[in-house]
Amino acid sequence: MTLIQSVSGIRGTIGGASGNNLTPADAVRFASSYGHWLQKRHPQPKISVVIGRDARPSGPMISSLVAQTLVGMGIHVIDLGLSTTPTVEMAVPYYSAQGGIILTASHNPVEWNALKLLNEKGEFLSAEDGQALLSINPSDIIYASVQAMGSIECPGNFIDKHIEAILKHPLVDVAAIRKARFRVSVNGVHSSGGIAIPQLLEQLGVMYIHNPYGEPTGKFPHNPEPLPEHLTTYCSMVKEESVDVGIVVDPDVDRLALVDENGRFFGEENTLIAVADYVLSRNPGPVVSNLSSSRGLADIAAKHGCQRYTSAVGEVHVVAKMKEVGAVLGGEGNGGVILPDLHYGRDALAGVALLLSYMARQQVRLSDLKAMYPEYVMVKSKVEAPAQLDTAKALADLRAALAQENPVTVDGLWFERPEGWIHIRRSNTEPIFRIYTEALSVQTAEAYANQAHAWLKSIIS
Repeated sequence: MTLIQSVSGIRGTIGGASGNNLTPADAVRFASSYGHWLQKRHPQPKISVVIGRDARPSGPMISSLVAQTLVGMGIHVIDLGLSTTPTVEMAVPYYSAQGGIILTASHNPVEWNALKLLNEKGEFLSAEDGQALLSINPSDIIYASVQAMGSIECPGNFIDKHIEAILKHPLVDVAAIRKARFRVSVNGVHSSGGIAIPQLLEQLGVMYIHNPYGEPTGKFPHNPEPLPEHLTTYCSMVKEESVDVGIVVDPDVDRLALVDENGRFFGEENTLIAVADYVLSRNPGPVVSNLSSSRGLADIAAKHGCQRYTSAVGEVHVVAKMKEVGAVLGGEGNGGVILPDLHYGRDALAGVALLLSYMARQQVRLSDLKAMYPEYVMVKSKVEAPAQLDTAKALADLRAALAQENPVTVDGLWFERPEGWIHIRRSNTEPIFRIYTEALSVQTAEAYANQAHAWLKSIIS
């Protein structure tokens, strides 16, 4: 069982002992630190925080603990209830709140949950802000008197307003989508995506919506990370249903993966590439992805006479780079699309609307789009970190051992290769090392991955 505290929040498995797992005591302690940090950051009479959760069974418990802790600190809570990560991100500035908390463990299995923290812009905390929060001494936290306690407001379904903003975006062509009469299948893994995505599709005028995992029970029908090995049954379902596209999201709806009309996995990496192809054709400019994302985005940017920039892995790093270079689009190869003139957060709903707009305007199938893009192959694997291993030191040792390879050290170790690249980094959310490789063939990408595994094992064995 695991509890991970980082600058991006707290994440862990439910149950067990406090300090080793995500227990009620840990949720209260961390929510208290966040509330205290907000009060120091915004010295004003009234502090508001927006909260929302995905559908996993521990969500109501953790959400209630967080909300009531903030109330006990004199903070006003705007509780969106069952929602999505991008919806909460958009709600923070809408309500002029000072922060936000999303209760979701994203792609992690059902035994996990997390508190993901936002600032007053509805964006994830910077490393500096997150470190300041983690360094708070619990004895410095002061709770409110009964006269100064906060309150809870439940404004209803903010997903409506999120969708309304998407429909108004100039790159979303509702008329073309209606005319295309798309048939679409949705895999919301029995979480909030099973509600939000069909609601968006209805507003876009999609003709037929197949929603087999729509009820938000939180009982995921498969591993919720939208990878091809977890979606074999669903891919068959898409083919049998004779739809134009299958839409797959993770439990908090910030990652988007696609299945084509033949039941073939389109690929998480191709989500951002396809959306970029459309966006840059209408609004050229810089684009940003992280070091672990496909170089296919660089190819698409070059096609439109634009520049692709890279950042460390993590939404906050991508967003920082996007702001630095004035990007018109950004994201991560895990299916995360960031449309900055909507908001600075990964947003599967925005990705769906842009992708369908592109297909409708070009009158192409998803398989046609994939055939247009470079045939890179990516291999994603991981190495479990032994319980007592100092993972930072292990990477430093590996860097020293491979100094002649001249690795890029923005985030872990990134090595350029003749046909692609190798990226080794510590996970931000799990006690593992992640290894991503990309090349022009499966054999070469796997050979790169095997080399990375051998390097790591020589250090940690």
